[in-house]
Amino acid sequence: MEATHGAAHVHLYDRLKQAVRSETDRPHALRQAILSGRSGGIVSVIGVYGGLVDKFPAGAWMNRSLTLRTGQCHVQRYMRPLLDRIERGEIDPTRVITHRLPLAEAPHGYDIFKNKADGCEKVVLKP
Repeated sequence: MEATHGAAHVHLYDRLKQAVRSETDRPHALRQAILSGRSGGIVSVIGVYGGLVDKFPAGAWMNRSLTLRTGQCHVQRYMRPLLDRIERGEIDPTRVITHRLPLAEAPHGYDIFKNKADGCEKVVLKP
């Protein structure tokens, strides 16, 4: 729901709708998934918060008999097994960490993450 789009006019359209609070998300990836899914297929949206979107391809969704499935990640269920795998060296999460900041800079870290500034993907705060 925070996707960017290769076509500047489509991206600008969504950003303007957000600026006047007529839209809260940039659903480029969702639109593309609906328009490119096979008839009778399933489009899944997992782990993101969705809000108001414009230009939702409801006709393609219905006429192609697509199933739309959504849901939040079950963090409490997966946290311990994932941490165990990280500790055993089976998973290396460092590839998504783009910023390491002291705890005192948490507001700045949140700001750059929220605004996708400085190539920010994931901030690790150190106490």
